Amino acid sequence: MAGIIKAVLGPTNTGKTHYAVERMMGYASGLMGFPLRLLAREVYDRVVAIKGKNQVALVTGEERIVPEGARYFLCTAEAMPRMAAVDFVAIDEIQMAADPQRGHIFTEHLLHSRGRHETLLLGAETMRPLIRKLIPEAEIITRPRFSDLKHIRPAKMRALPRRSAIVGFSSSDVYGMAELIRRQKGGAAIVMGALSPRTRNAQVEMYASGEVDYLVATDAIGMGLNLDIGHVAFSGLSKFDGRTFRDLTAAEAAQIAGRAGRYKKDGTFSTLGGGGEPMDPMMVAQIEEHEFEPVKRLYWRNHRLDFSTIPRLIRSLEAPVSTEGLHRTRDSVDLVALKSLGADDEIARLGTTKESVERLWNVCQIPDFRKLSVEDHTSLLRKIYVDLMGPAGTIPHDWIARQVKRLDNTHGDIDTLAGRIASIRIWTYVS
Repeated sequence: MAGIIKAVLGPTNTGKTHYAVERMMGYASGLMGFPLRLLAREVYDRVVAIKGKNQVALVTGEERIVPEGARYFLCTAEAMPRMAAVDFVAIDEIQMAADPQRGHIFTEHLLHSRGRHETLLLGAETMRPLIRKLIPEAEIITRPRFSDLKHIRPAKMRALPRRSAIVGFSSSDVYGMAELIRRQKGGAAIVMGALSPRTRNAQVEMYASGEVDYLVATDAIGMGLNLDIGHVAFSGLSKFDGRTFRDLTAAEAAQIAGRAGRYKKDGTFSTLGGGGEPMDPMMVAQIEEHEFEPVKRLYWRNHRLDFSTIPRLIRSLEAPVSTEGLHRTRDSVDLVALKSLGADDEIARLGTTKESVERLWNVCQIPDFRKLSVEDHTSLLRKIYVDLMGPAGTIPHDWIARQVKRLDNTHGDIDTLAGRIASIRIWTYVS
């Protein structure tokens, strides 16, 4: 039987994550899920410093540190065990349940992941109405921001104050701005999801230690990364969300702007000067006052999957939802891949048992970091599954080595290099 359930809601810099870590360490075991690998790593390092390496595990798509007998697990939401028997569970940035791509993962944890004694749901105040509706037994706690967040006049890059973060919305933008800062200011750290775990950790440490005073990042920085940032400058106010280009919502902009100002130290935000798109005064007011439209629907996908056959698995993934406030996820990358592979005669021949169908679904969940085309990604998944279902039951080491060696090339423009990094991320995940 699940213990108490609390939703701890509020804007950025309210100490929600710190509160959850303190609560977890008061129990004999715990599990926390985060939207960002860097945040999971940051909290892992904090818990290790208190509990010791032998008791703490880090599980993400690209890093796995699981000592025998570990009692505290820090994970990305996708890597969280679904039925963990632990005293404490917390899910951070729960408003991610409204994200069209990843939302169903957060919704599943929101509805089903529970600690034996305590469960904390951490996120934005915009989630209050749906949490009231979906989890009426949850106690809702509101936390105010520790410091003020104010808009200031846009400044050109060369006039940005020290301890500034500049936010771009593509890898080419991030690399280009970092090079410009290097020329004008002497150096900048880069933080974005496409980097390897080791590189990302090293870049964060460069900024945290004061080796450089400027940080250039994608909007992923908005998902809870805690650094000493005084000012956030937006290079633009629109982004590609995986399907289309669109304007940032006020709530999304606030998540990013809210990285400025830590604990009692006030923060500022603006767009970049020099002819860029100005921020709408209404959006500025919403960010400064932390007042946003409530989330009206969360993305959901059935978690009770039928692995008896491939067609039944597809039907179970497409099961309709009847609960008000939940919206079924459609055309997710893993489901599109499953449908395509399920129509392949050889895959259909191999996937005839519960175990083989479940393995196929696991393969389909390999992320498409390269984003070249649906066909290209599906072809790679097909090769991996056929190898796993072969006599050896493994992916040939020589084949993986050839794929990695082909990527061991530092020549080319930014987009070419970013593409190689994305390909390496796939092999890191698979390994």
